[in-house]
Amino acid sequence: MPDLLIELFSEEIPARMQARAAEDLKKRVTDGLVEAGLTYAGAAALSTPRRLTLAVDGLLAESPTIREERKGPKVGAPDKAIEGFLRGAGLTRDQLEERETPKGAVYFALIEKPGRAAAEIIAEVLETTIRTFPWPKSMRWGAGTLRWVRPLHSILCILSDEAGATVVELDIDGIKSGNITRGHRFMAPDQITVTGFDDYAAKLKRAHVVLDPRERAEAIWQEATNQAFASGLEVVEDKGLLAEVAGLVECPVVLMGAIDAEFLELPAEVLQTSMKEHQKFFSVKKNKTGRIEKFITVANRETVDNGATILAGNQKVLSARLADAKFFWENDLRTAKSEAGMGSWVENLGNVTFHNKLGTQAARIDRIAALAREIAPDVGANAGLAEQAARVAKADLSSEMVYEFPELQGLMGRYYAQAAGLPQEVANACEQHYSPLGPGDDVPSEPVSVAVALADKLDTLTGFWAIDEKPTGSKDPFALRRAALGVIRLVLENDVRVGLKSVFAAGLAKQPKKASLEGALYYLESEVDRVKGLLSDPTYLGTLISGTRKELEEQLPAMERELKALAAELAEYTKYLDHAPTDLLSFFHDRLKVFLRDQGIRHDVIDACIAMDGNDDLTLLVKRARALEDFMKTEDGTNLLQGFKRANNILSQAEEKDGVEYSYGADRKFAEDDTEKALFDALEAGGAAISPAIEAEDFAAAMRGMAALRAPIDAFFEAVQVNADSDIVRRNRLNLLSQIRQVCGQVADLTKVEG
Repeated sequence: MPDLLIELFSEEIPARMQARAAEDLKKRVTDGLVEAGLTYAGAAALSTPRRLTLAVDGLLAESPTIREERKGPKVGAPDKAIEGFLRGAGLTRDQLEERETPKGAVYFALIEKPGRAAAEIIAEVLETTIRTFPWPKSMRWGAGTLRWVRPLHSILCILSDEAGATVVELDIDGIKSGNITRGHRFMAPDQITVTGFDDYAAKLKRAHVVLDPRERAEAIWQEATNQAFASGLEVVEDKGLLAEVAGLVECPVVLMGAIDAEFLELPAEVLQTSMKEHQKFFSVKKNKTGRIEKFITVANRETVDNGATILAGNQKVLSARLADAKFFWENDLRTAKSEAGMGSWVENLGNVTFHNKLGTQAARIDRIAALAREIAPDVGANAGLAEQAARVAKADLSSEMVYEFPELQGLMGRYYAQAAGLPQEVANACEQHYSPLGPGDDVPSEPVSVAVALADKLDTLTGFWAIDEKPTGSKDPFALRRAALGVIRLVLENDVRVGLKSVFAAGLAKQPKKASLEGALYYLESEVDRVKGLLSDPTYLGTLISGTRKELEEQLPAMERELKALAAELAEYTKYLDHAPTDLLSFFHDRLKVFLRDQGIRHDVIDACIAMDGNDDLTLLVKRARALEDFMKTEDGTNLLQGFKRANNILSQAEEKDGVEYSYGADRKFAEDDTEKALFDALEAGGAAISPAIEAEDFAAAMRGMAALRAPIDAFFEAVQVNADSDIVRRNRLNLLSQIRQVCGQVADLTKVEG
């Protein structure tokens, strides 16, 4: 069975596209081969900046012959029907076979598709793959029609077995396939003839090309850490940068350089970000102080001076970049320490639109500050500090440093708040209020930071809910799902007790749309009253020329119609706002289900707890759900659930049949069986145990109270027929079942828990 080797050799492919492109090449080629009948033993895709490589092992030499039997029309059917069948089968009439069936004589076609040589199939599949390759961006060059991420120079495509290697013939816009590749652009640019993957990989290695991106990344990291360790330093880990740099070089050469002393006092994050974003350098820090003192760069070639010239050039460019960063830093510090301080930056945000329906960033800061003050007592924060922190938390968006490096927002806010002499809690909130950004991000725990982080995310959510810009399906352009998950984590991990519906209502009330509608309505009402006043004032009318009066009379009906429409819009919007907190809470419950499901809590258990009062207190809801989940995993929980469902089903059917509600209390004097009397006693004791436990939010104790009901309920159903012949006994037993539902329903809505 032959092996297939494909290499698509081009100008440099952007590093961010290489891994995906290698997987796309593998999937499209192997899927095409399998669809054509060519199976294989294994496949691997690799990439360098200049080549995509695919190796397929154990490929069939040819596709198998396929024989298919196809049933056709009846013998004697119209000629057009038979001719259509023949065209589909690719046969002539004399090749059809007549067979007797229970429905009469029918034509059958025996279709045989002979196998095809692997080379023929590969050529077709590879050409289709190249011409339809899903690059995020592609280009044309020369006079051809082919599009590729960068100009494609050559196609290597060979089949190899024990007998040798054979080129798979292919010609795409004048680029003919062959068995030729090239080594490193500078150190081994000559052509290389290969006979198979092992030969190909070995010759490329000798030609200074490391084919496997993982091998390049490992080599870079090992050499970088070794050089740093030798100087008593440590490389700052950055997996994303490592993967990117590994995609920039075919022959990685690691070099370590020093940062000029004048830049060493810049914040470590500024140095790291500047070097990473502009130069793709790794930062090297001192172990004890954490101060960044050197950098690691990765060259794409070996030089006679061991990289000295490359390093000198990089250091020169880096110094220019860091000089800019130092200029931004010093300017920003002067502003932060000035009399106006960070307040001047906040004022500048009045010229920055957050959203055309939600106002400016400065207006948003006012809303966040008011909301943070309201939330502060619920999280144990000082209300004044929470408001102060909210007012400066986004000030750094106007700073020169954050304008240059947006990813430093928040972090620079902390530095500037400290420089301005603001309380440390305020400075920390500037950095932490964006968190958590994702499932693995740390959650702030300082009360002031928690208050501002919650206010920030809640303003975002209530703002977009206020203008009806909600996530739909897979679309979430404003990252509202992430914001809701952030609120959930902030609440749960800080054990915050707050009713979210009231917070939502407060946030929605602060959004500008309703005030805008009310302002427009007030203005229009005033204009209508003014015009009516002019038209009804005989003294004033006597001074008007007829044309002006006529214009006013014509304008008034249109103004009144507009006023009526605006009033209706405001009424409808007010109605929408009244329902919005409930709708937003439902959105939160959906996000909470996803969050808890990842922690092993079943969706039906969560639904059972959401159905209870107080479901906008997420801490209480989750506490209840965890206790119920644990209980449902026990034998008592499983059996009690079955008993409850049996009681509920019998009761529901009886209530529907009788048209009455059996909830007026059962009387023990009508009990006929000992198990029935025992259940009365158990329900009385259970209610006495469960109710105070629920009030005390001791859900574990409430579950123990429910567990005590399991045996009496089981015994009752074993010994007693609920639908007794006596109407009095039947009604009493149905009311007893209602007590089961009522007592157990204090814990959760067990009707929503699956059996």
